[in-house]
Amino acid sequence: MSKAPVLDLLLHELALAAPAGYAVGLHIRYVSPLIMVNTYPDAWMEVYTAKLYGLRDPSLAWGLSHTGTRRWSEIGLPDPFGILPEAASYGLVYGMIASIGPMSSRTITGASRSDREFTDDEMEHIHRIVQRMHDLSEPPERLSKAQAEALRCIAEGDRHAAAAAKLGISESAFKARLMTARQKLMARTTAEAVQRAKEFGFI
Repeated sequence: MSKAPVLDLLLHELALAAPAGYAVGLHIRYVSPLIMVNTYPDAWMEVYTAKLYGLRDPSLAWGLSHTGTRRWSEIGLPDPFGILPEAASYGLVYGMIASIGPMSSRTITGASRSDREFTDDEMEHIHRIVQRMHDLSEPPERLSKAQAEALRCIAEGDRHAAAAAKLGISESAFKARLMTARQKLMARTTAEAVQRAKEFGFI
């Protein structure tokens, strides 16, 4: 059974707990997360991206160097570019960071609200949600030979019928292999599964 519906429920829980928005990067490896979901205001994300704030954000720096939770106001790291005050002008007035997992596969989540600081209980609740998402989306150790072959065919540009013929199986069997590969890689599309399989060195 796919884990995606459970992840969707957890993301809904996170949205309720972070009324001004959140950004979660699950299993960040080589700077790129396995899954990235962001509900911060589009206008703020355009500014954040254009000004390369991801390389300068003190909350992200804290998440990369620590595990646990911390309010943005208590991070204690320099913010020479004024990222946190600028975020506040887009409604992200109060926030927290939750960081989980080893450096080799770190999950980092920022959550925000506009009305007040997060309480300790609220931070613990968000940490539990993120921990469940982190555990649920743990990347697979490997794909089966059949799954890897199917994704490799797609990566090489083969259509389903041609790939099935190449592998000596029916087209429905080929599609079943793709489906199980997508589920194992937590991918919503075959193209996404191919990309993740390449990133993990499976194909």
